Amino acid sequence: MKAVLHYRASDGFRAMLAGYARAAGISAVVVDEFDDDAFAREIADADVLLHVLKPVTARMIGGALGLRLVQKLGVGVNTIDLQACKAAGVAVSNMPGTNSQAVAEMTLALMLSVLRRLSYLDPLTRQGQGWQPDPDLIDGVGEIRGRTVGFVGYGGSASRLGPALEALGASVIYTARSAKPELPGRFVGLDELLCEADIVSLHLPLTPETQHMIDAGALASMKKGAILINTARGGLVDEAALVSALCSGQLSGAGLDVFDREPVDPDNPLLSLPNVVVAPHQAWLTPETLDRSLAAAFENIRRLQAGEPLLNQVV
Repeated sequence: MKAVLHYRASDGFRAMLAGYARAAGISAVVVDEFDDDAFAREIADADVLLHVLKPVTARMIGGALGLRLVQKLGVGVNTIDLQACKAAGVAVSNMPGTNSQAVAEMTLALMLSVLRRLSYLDPLTRQGQGWQPDPDLIDGVGEIRGRTVGFVGYGGSASRLGPALEALGASVIYTARSAKPELPGRFVGLDELLCEADIVSLHLPLTPETQHMIDAGALASMKKGAILINTARGGLVDEAALVSALCSGQLSGAGLDVFDREPVDPDNPLLSLPNVVVAPHQAWLTPETLDRSLAAAFENIRRLQAGEPLLNQVV
């Protein structure tokens, strides 16, 4: 059996993959996401595609006649053509929970970075001007304590972060499909959350229903001077409306790990705003997450070989 990891993997990730493959007695190949020729060559006789970020298209599936499983290393399957997989008889599985800790920690890092203006202070300090900041920008810094944090979606990562925020002195509210009385925080509707929260943090999958759910109207309903954090999917937010809200002062800042188009275009106006902290869709990416992800992936590979039901099968 052959598995193809479609990702620009680090040396450490490659070594980890090789160890799992060796223990399972299968062949594992790593293909850079930007090397289309190598991918077409390697996927042609592959049984399993280990998918990270680059979209899995119908054309890719069509060039993999022996493919039996697309295993998402993560949760969101919006980057996979599920209909093409279903038509070709290719199973699709994801792995909820493997990256929850890493995403929770990155979400907190973005909240603190925006509150403390780190994207502005870091280059200023490197230029030898750290003691000459714009007073108006410094007047806008703040602490977590005393603020209300609103989670839109209260799954694995957000529910891990809720207790930490309360320990730091924040109040937590959330909106989800149903109330979760076993978790910290107060269950509210989306409209109430947007009006009440000082920090709104998105933790939802991207679906036709959630596409651009944070639009101009939603941003206008947020508390003036609020902060938006997105470690979920870029398509949840209307980026043009977000730029307007950040420039007008309706929002005081944003922390973004994801964008509507990825890799993000260097001309994206969000990248030039001093009140925005950005990262390249890496909230999930830690060695610990990769280890948990490969363990889950190779359990499904074992199940595939043994003819057993797959874990977290989507298609």
